[in-house]
Amino acid sequence: MPITQRGRTPLNKVLPYILIVAGVVGIVASFALTYDKIHVLIDKSYEPSCNINPILSCGSVMKTEQASLLGVPNTVFGLIAFSMLFTFGFLLAGGAKVKRWVWIGAQLAATLGIIFMHYLFFQGVYRINAICPWCFVVWMITIPTFWYITLYNLQEKNIRLPNKFQTLSHFIQRHHGDILLVWYLAIFGILLQHFWYYWSTLL
Repeated sequence: MPITQRGRTPLNKVLPYILIVAGVVGIVASFALTYDKIHVLIDKSYEPSCNINPILSCGSVMKTEQASLLGVPNTVFGLIAFSMLFTFGFLLAGGAKVKRWVWIGAQLAATLGIIFMHYLFFQGVYRINAICPWCFVVWMITIPTFWYITLYNLQEKNIRLPNKFQTLSHFIQRHHGDILLVWYLAIFGILLQHFWYYWSTLL
């Protein structure tokens, strides 16, 4: 069922701009983190601009092994991934016709991104006990990027689910906004609960 109920703009018209905005925000966040990362490597006493308090601290996260993948800083992957996302969204907004295999590739990339995002979220909350503000911004845009690419692929049958899952697919498409809201609330709820010992001191 296409996401066009109640006079809303069809998803295929909105998705390019979701990807463009996510791409721009992701590039800015990744660049800011890369800038701070380089300065931290050059000067160990450098204080990243996003060190806000003991919980919201880029510096604490940058010094951990989770800040790199295969020896490459996560920020570099972010610059590459979000530049590609911006380009993809820009092409779609310009009316480019994209083949099914490209959408499947985009789905795989978005799925890997959302898995990695939740891995970093878990590591930040339960292992490092600190949240990088710029990383948090990236997480917040990774979720709708994955979600609406998935919804589009379901809607356009780029992802072909077995018949027994069609009811679930229709439910997801009908309540996509509600599910996204619950997703965000769950993340904020975890952050509120886990770090309440600090948030309570600010009251």
